[in-house]
Amino acid sequence: MIYKTHGTCSSQIDVELDSNHVIQSVKFTGGCNGNLQGISQLVIGQRAEDVIGRLSGLHCGAKNTSCPDQLAKALEAAIAQ
Repeated sequence: MIYKTHGTCSSQIDVELDSNHVIQSVKFTGGCNGNLQGISQLVIGQRAEDVIGRLSGLHCGAKNTSCPDQLAKALEAAIAQ
């Protein structure tokens, strides 16, 4: 699924889950490339629900969201599909 982010430097997150909600791939467009590649690698193989619980609500500086928070929102949307 493709998720358009809001309020972050990254503009899009491509997420792939299997039928058990295990994350198969994550790719960010834009943002801090090295950090986002690291986050992507760390969450692959994890259940989406577990990652949502860890990343939801994280802020970046004065922003009310962050790339990890947006990933949590993308995973929520992917589960809902």
